Amino acid sequence: MKKSKILLAGVFALTAAAVASGCGSGGSSDSSSYVDQVKVEDTEEIEAIPEGAENELEWLSYFDLNPGKGANEKSVELDLFEKKGGKIKYSPTTSMTKFDTLANRVLSNDVPDMFWYEASMCFPNYCIKDMFQPVDDIIDFDAPLWADVKETADQFTLKGKHYVAPFKYVANSVLTYDKDMIEAAALDDPYELYLNGEWNWDTWYDMMDTYVKEAEGDEERYGVNGWFANFIFYSTGHTLVEYDKENDIYVSNVDDPNFERATDLLYNIKKNGLYYGDWIGQASDCFKDNILFYAMGPWASSDIHTPKDGNNWGSVPMPKDPNADKQYITVEIDAYLWVKGSTKNEAMKCWQECAKSAYTDPTYKEQSKEKFFVKNPNWTEEMYNVGYEEYASDNWTRIIDPGYGISLLLSNDNAATNATKEAIISYMYTSVMKEDDSGAQYTWTQLREMYKGTIESELKAFNQEYKNFVNS
Repeated sequence: MKKSKILLAGVFALTAAAVASGCGSGGSSDSSSYVDQVKVEDTEEIEAIPEGAENELEWLSYFDLNPGKGANEKSVELDLFEKKGGKIKYSPTTSMTKFDTLANRVLSNDVPDMFWYEASMCFPNYCIKDMFQPVDDIIDFDAPLWADVKETADQFTLKGKHYVAPFKYVANSVLTYDKDMIEAAALDDPYELYLNGEWNWDTWYDMMDTYVKEAEGDEERYGVNGWFANFIFYSTGHTLVEYDKENDIYVSNVDDPNFERATDLLYNIKKNGLYYGDWIGQASDCFKDNILFYAMGPWASSDIHTPKDGNNWGSVPMPKDPNADKQYITVEIDAYLWVKGSTKNEAMKCWQECAKSAYTDPTYKEQSKEKFFVKNPNWTEEMYNVGYEEYASDNWTRIIDPGYGISLLLSNDNAATNATKEAIISYMYTSVMKEDDSGAQYTWTQLREMYKGTIESELKAFNQEYKNFVNS
């Protein structure tokens, strides 16, 4: 217990400047399935919380799971949970202070029950700091309800125990495009290329290159804007930091030769004028600026950003590495972490099952989809498939990136002190599309040598802490 308190005291001190990057949905419309979307019936597949067991879960977060004042909307999972005798108590914090608040509560032996999973810092860093506990006592990943996420959950294990139970996958980024622009440029439809197994780095680059080179007069054209660089790395099947199962340590992978190819592609996209680097907040603005592809999550082309009547948009997944054996991707994982010290096993088990069922049951899924198309009538079935279904299918191998959960210096953008306010791992994924103070574009060799020592040093410190955790 003394060791845990020392570790947590360190967390409390370190996280003053730390905030997880918004990799979780944060309670957005993409994260919930509302009662006005579906008719929620009770189900015998989920056991009710036993009589006499604690039935109220305390949710520490910066967004509420209960409907707001005066609202009649209630998520499917909450409605199911209440039918099983449960309720949620919301304890508000902020996105800037959530980890500080959690560490303070755990140190004070006044623990909440659950916390939102985010890629930044939650795993493995804060798991080995005893802020969260495994879910194996309440979840059987071989059971039918959970079997479809077992492969992903197995990547979130420490000492053979699972810490993250995904209930939903969301596309972090897809390539949205205007089909009329594609047709006017006499280019092949990207989604058709994908269906034919021909969508890869080469066809993507050639398409953008052709489009840009055919600009006439003073017209400015670009190939892509948005968030895509890290997915080029991921498509090789590797990440900058990886878990070495044989030696049970986390290791640097910056010397992986696959990254030479990935960074060559990204370097040329920038060098040859295919990349538009300024922020654009929605797909329609991107197309107005003569940019062929908009790389962003489906949120940026739906709801208030949805295509208007007369628009003719399409979406396609990130391109495959032509040398890879499979299609690899990372996805946004929606999951509830179980806080260390919470003893409400029955209620937590019930809540996890309710959340998973809300996004697994075919009836809920189909009715939610129908509601989506009411709000987004100019979306196509193809776009919906790419944005909300394809990355969760057997067509893709989902990998996690532990580099976002190692240390503040490597993993947390909000603790960064560089000009771009990016932690080292985030920075390196996009680094070859950046320029130094003299305007020269960085090379991968430069960046690798610049940060290799720091990455290895941070991993050495982390692995010692991890070893202490394993031996505790």
